[in-house]
Amino acid sequence: MGRPSWDEYFMEIAQLVAKRSTCLRRQVGAIAVRERRILATGYNGAPSGLRHCLEVGCLRSEREIPSGERQELCRGLHAEQNVIIQAALHGVSIWGATLYCTHQPCSLCAKMLVNAGMTEIVFSGDYPDELARSILSEAGVTLRRWQ
Repeated sequence: MGRPSWDEYFMEIAQLVAKRSTCLRRQVGAIAVRERRILATGYNGAPSGLRHCLEVGCLRSEREIPSGERQELCRGLHAEQNVIIQAALHGVSIWGATLYCTHQPCSLCAKMLVNAGMTEIVFSGDYPDELARSILSEAGVTLRRWQ
């Protein structure tokens, strides 16, 4: 077993973070990294202290809402949003960082990541949101699929 590359190392950590997800539909993990140091982590799920989908069920599934649509109809925050929130709560700047994420960000998260100063997003799983790709491209944020 060889030593993992930095991308492999950080993506494996993002995959581990995703295991904390409380979403019934898609488990997503994300980490912000700068200069090979982890700045913040996040996974998708309900706000702290609130009941989550594992306990109360999935509103989106109950209403048959397709993936990538009507994101406001969900109890949870996205992993990328939680990375930004955790960094802010702990006074850690993520300006100029790279986000490693188990899935491509949605357009809402893409806008937040642009304003948070992310310079690169490395992801492994797809997400049906072409607008997100367009926003990131226009902002000059590198979007790179890992394996």
